[in-house]
Amino acid sequence: MTEKKFTSTIKSTEELEARQLKGLKWTVAHAYNGSSAYRNKLDQAGISPPDIKTLDDIRNLPFTTADDLRDGYPFPLCSVPFEKIVRMHSSSGTTGKRKNLCYTQKDIDDWTHFFARAYETAGVTASDRVQIAVGYGVWTAGMGFQLACEKTGAMALPVGPGNVDMQCRFLVDLQATVLCCTASMGLLMAEEVSRRGLIDKINLKKIIYGSERSSVSMRKKISELLGGAELFDIPGMTELYGPGTGIECPDHDCIHYWGDYYILEILDPDTLEPMPEGEWGEMVVTTLCKEAVPLIRYRTRDITRIIPGPCTCGSIMPRHSRLRGRTDDMFKFRAVNIYPSMIDSIISEIKGLGSEYQIHLSRDASERDIMKILVELGETTPAEQTPVLAGQLTNRIKKKLFVTPAVEPVAYGSLPRSERKSKRIFDTRIQDPII
Repeated sequence: MTEKKFTSTIKSTEELEARQLKGLKWTVAHAYNGSSAYRNKLDQAGISPPDIKTLDDIRNLPFTTADDLRDGYPFPLCSVPFEKIVRMHSSSGTTGKRKNLCYTQKDIDDWTHFFARAYETAGVTASDRVQIAVGYGVWTAGMGFQLACEKTGAMALPVGPGNVDMQCRFLVDLQATVLCCTASMGLLMAEEVSRRGLIDKINLKKIIYGSERSSVSMRKKISELLGGAELFDIPGMTELYGPGTGIECPDHDCIHYWGDYYILEILDPDTLEPMPEGEWGEMVVTTLCKEAVPLIRYRTRDITRIIPGPCTCGSIMPRHSRLRGRTDDMFKFRAVNIYPSMIDSIISEIKGLGSEYQIHLSRDASERDIMKILVELGETTPAEQTPVLAGQLTNRIKKKLFVTPAVEPVAYGSLPRSERKSKRIFDTRIQDPII
């Protein structure tokens, strides 16, 4: 049996809870002493570090939200001196301001360690060749997947996203055994391998994918087209280090998350009260050893549920279901986080378009994601301007958001009005179960 290098040494629930309490006390004290924003937030809640005596005291702590990251731009909630910061990653925000997150060397080391644990959980070893087809740059994905891959001793093939010809060539020539990608990219590669008749020429055994929700049927299709490759869903977000904060169980019935690095609560998104185990609610996370930007009860807006009891795979780490959706209006399209306000802002820049629009998300017969934007013409805009305006909006969205929608301008007044908040997002991508 291959030695487990990165598995936690914690052997019981009691040990895990003791580790979490120690980490919770440290995090509250560290944030209070290192960040004026956190200190003000805790003072307003009437909480000081000595007040944290049990894990139940987490319920007395104030919440942190994406607004805190936006308001503190460009270095929000930073709790260490700048000379300790060795890296910054970023993700999209709601108003054009990105969510910038700083990292100390210890943060990078911790992230690399538990991400390597995720690889190890999926059965990746030093004999594997890992083709990394995710985004590099300010995003956490590329660096996270690569550093952890190298930590395990496996061979990293940092191809990056897109470039299907190169992806296929590397699968054949370099005999990659693991492909890391988004769900959409996994489906695209599966279809291309099948279409090009390459299945007997490749050696792909596992797909580790993240960033997007996927249904049972989509996963089944990817696996079948790739000759029975095993799929592992890997969660993560920039705010919480990046990808690798857990991984799909080897028995494929849950996500094991690293409870020795963060506490996960499931709360009612309306009342913010705890949900019973097994009930769906909003994921709220608190880090236990994150130095540069600790998180205290960060509202992720992701919907999942705790799965109680021991797992058949034998891991002591707690588990949750694969993500079902979100509580806010953000959506992911081809691995890009998009808020309707981003589309709204771009539309408002184009003279001749009205203010009403709808975003329709679907999947075609091949289960590829499709985005269609219906947008009204301005009240006095002539119909013959439709093709030009459609092209302008398509190009600006592609330039600013790195995705290409189908744009359909419609007559002024044709979209429904309401005295309440207009429904902007119509998402029919997933029609069957996710678990």
